[in-house]
Amino acid sequence: MRTRVTTALASAAGVLLASAAVAVALPAGAAAAGCSVKYAVSSQWQGGFNADVAVTNLGDPLTSWAVTWTFGAGQTVTQAWNATVTQSGSAVTARNASYNGSVATNQSVSFGFSGSSGSTNPAPASFAVNGVTCTGATTPTTPPTTPPTTPPTTPPSGAADITVNAATKYQTVDGFGAATPIWGGAWSTAETQTLVGLGAGQLGLSIVRTGISPVSGEWPTQVNALKTAKSSGSGVKILASPWTAPAAWKTNNSRVNGGKLKTDYYDDYAGHLNSYVQYMRGQGVPIDVTSVQNEPDWHPDYDSMDWSGTELRTFVRDQGAKVQNTKLMVAEAVNMNYSYTDPTLNDASARNNIGYIGGHLYGTEDSGRLKPYTLAEQNNKPVWMTEWNFHEADGNGSTIWGNPSNQAVWDETLDDIMRTVHKSMEANWNAYIWWYGKRYYSFIGDGEAAYGTSAGVPLKRGYAFSQFAKYVRPGYQRVALAKSTKASPLEVTAYQGGGKTTLVVLNRSNSAVSNAVLQAPQTITRAEHYLTSRTDNAVAQPTSVNGSQVTVSVPARSISTVVLTH
Repeated sequence: MRTRVTTALASAAGVLLASAAVAVALPAGAAAAGCSVKYAVSSQWQGGFNADVAVTNLGDPLTSWAVTWTFGAGQTVTQAWNATVTQSGSAVTARNASYNGSVATNQSVSFGFSGSSGSTNPAPASFAVNGVTCTGATTPTTPPTTPPTTPPTTPPSGAADITVNAATKYQTVDGFGAATPIWGGAWSTAETQTLVGLGAGQLGLSIVRTGISPVSGEWPTQVNALKTAKSSGSGVKILASPWTAPAAWKTNNSRVNGGKLKTDYYDDYAGHLNSYVQYMRGQGVPIDVTSVQNEPDWHPDYDSMDWSGTELRTFVRDQGAKVQNTKLMVAEAVNMNYSYTDPTLNDASARNNIGYIGGHLYGTEDSGRLKPYTLAEQNNKPVWMTEWNFHEADGNGSTIWGNPSNQAVWDETLDDIMRTVHKSMEANWNAYIWWYGKRYYSFIGDGEAAYGTSAGVPLKRGYAFSQFAKYVRPGYQRVALAKSTKASPLEVTAYQGGGKTTLVVLNRSNSAVSNAVLQAPQTITRAEHYLTSRTDNAVAQPTSVNGSQVTVSVPARSISTVVLTH
């Protein structure tokens, strides 16, 4: 179980990478040993850092492992996860946990740790595994009885199991994201960089959702995090959502329990939204999308406001043009209820004042609306799923969220969260935005002792979500594909953009799909395969390329991304 990191993250530095080939000592009778180690500092602050270590076994299967290295600048390990780490002076040993000692040929295992550091933090110069130092190649442990044959540089071509059809195009992807805290608190600089960055140990979110407080004095709270997101990510969009207008403008004279916006305050509310956008713009934070209302159909005992679809239509038709330097969104109903958006889409004047259709995932699948929104597509309005929060694996709550290999957490992540991301893409939706990015059940931990997470440290759900967010970038377009019988257990979507073909592959079955052949539309110059499973966090996997085909293996109960550069 990952233990809580007690050092707070204050700022982040650049990503440090080091790779080394490492010989592995194997049991007697083994034929060959070898592996590669990738060491990455995922975040760094004054006096401390987080690091990830990934070991790929290139030799015969391992039943246990011990990775050793020496720090060269006085660094000290303070906490660790997915391994038991001990240190004597500058020498460090990381031994497998009870659940990840077995590593098959060409498979990887990863672990991470937090450490303290001085003014410099260089990567270790070399590694060893099970007592054998780096050799740079796979080494026979017994002499071969016959001279080895030279393998072909590329595998023979064959019938494809997944064929990408770039001629058939679907939606353009706007991105994948999560929300900042809505009531109090903000992400630190380091936390924001972990969430939106594209480096090792970062999650690649491309949309950040934030709230518009009815009190303008609260607007500065999120400025630093939003500025960091804009500067640290790649094409990050900001979505701003109001939960309520000021109490005095509402029929119930309260911020909470719903209540409608009085019609004679419609122009004031438009001015309020515009003032927020211009304030943020002046702070160096352009607001790309501004929602008219979060959940107009939900009236809880916290900030909320009630609208009908007709009232929303009237507001955006008559007042929408007053909100400048942004694009409006209607209407973020709880379950993508079309009655809150159809009136605007059916009114040309109102429709011209909006840029996006929004809705939440709560109950949407059960209502039969996790599917293409035909009216929005006909009117060229991108559909964003702007909120979902689901965490039932813990029952009444427990520290399972801090255990990166907990079975219940992984099952819920794969079967509920990632499945709905996949289905939303198949539904031609243009964006998928989770609830809070920082929470014990979310993408990075919040440090709550009761749930066992470490503040700012990526969680299993974050690594899984990054399989979409980090590699399917804004502007990519989903394209068609066909699958063979062999690939039928896999749930796959394909995208093109940036000179790449990218496939996201869910294998929710209990069986691996080995040596699956992927057929790309063009010759492949480079193939990358990254995998997240119960025991792996976005770990690189081996690939074999032959012309426009690449061969990969997909473990059971996993999500992975294959990036093909043309």
